Amino acid sequence: MIVGVPQEIKRDEYRVAVLPVGVEELSRRGNRVLVQAGAGLGSGIADHEYLKAGAELVATAEDVFSQADLILKVKEPQESEWPLIRPGQVLFTYFHFAAGRELTEAMIATDAVCVAYETLEFRGKLPLLTPMSEVAGRMSIQEGAKYLERPQMGRGILLGGVPGVAPAHITILGGGVVGANAARIAAGFQADVAILDINMDRLRYLDDVMPANVNVLFSDRHTIREQLQLADLVVGAVLIPGAKAPRLIQRDDLQMMKNRSVIIDVAIDQGGCIETSRPTTHGDPIFIEEEVVHYCVTNMPGAVGRTSTFALCNVTLPWALEIVKDGIDEAARRSKSISSAINVYRGQITNQAVAETFDLSFSDTFA
Repeated sequence: MIVGVPQEIKRDEYRVAVLPVGVEELSRRGNRVLVQAGAGLGSGIADHEYLKAGAELVATAEDVFSQADLILKVKEPQESEWPLIRPGQVLFTYFHFAAGRELTEAMIATDAVCVAYETLEFRGKLPLLTPMSEVAGRMSIQEGAKYLERPQMGRGILLGGVPGVAPAHITILGGGVVGANAARIAAGFQADVAILDINMDRLRYLDDVMPANVNVLFSDRHTIREQLQLADLVVGAVLIPGAKAPRLIQRDDLQMMKNRSVIIDVAIDQGGCIETSRPTTHGDPIFIEEEVVHYCVTNMPGAVGRTSTFALCNVTLPWALEIVKDGIDEAARRSKSISSAINVYRGQITNQAVAETFDLSFSDTFA
């Protein structure tokens, strides 16, 4: 099989989909690996490292897409890449289809096979989403601390306070991987932290493992509104696999918040969990609505490209090897995990959550 790795072109995206060791593993199994020149530079990986591992360097994305059977990426294909995708070609990347109907319809029209990192399930978990959720959760506190500073339009709050001055109050909506990682970092800053979730088993677990300055609360409308009045920083960390994120905070709710408090909506990849959220970039990361600072960058881990690339490729490579072993059809028949990752197959939506999001027909091809 010919495997292609184009350079990521989404704004401020510095990750790459394969490490040199991945090229070596794919090559020694008889596959050709085409890597676009410069694809790894944002992660500190030089072209000669790929060449040494057995890759063939090509000059353009067109060279990659025109030849490869399997495209390995990090972010969803950008609009300029859509015309390059061939019928039957397999794309293995993050798609987050529920956040955008236009992308969904474009991929249906290509007649390609879209295998989404974020919906691949293994033993009840999402192993290809987990490392980037860990990065985004930890970054949410780092970015929140920055944008609470007055020169960055925030309230002028130090997360940990100082003796005689109370620390910041941080509200985290969702106790999954993002929320738990955000809470650990926030606790280390000595902030006052509250995690909200609707899963009591998860709350009991978090209550056992978190430091004393992290409180766990059952998430309901009343509690959320109470927390908004206290919060200096709110982290949106909710996830329904494959589906659009639920809207937990409405525009009117922001009027309860302190002026120039900060929202970090990590759920923006799936549409966001705050009504006023809209996608932003690392180059222009914030906007202000209702006197609240919003940070809604859709590719947060891209800013720490080297860390994120290594963390991502550690978990994606074994599944890429499964796909190239016998092809996507046989891999999907053999592995429920791989079939769970296929969101679009040759013009049909094969993920029910995505189909329901846009009221489109669902095909149970891999049921």
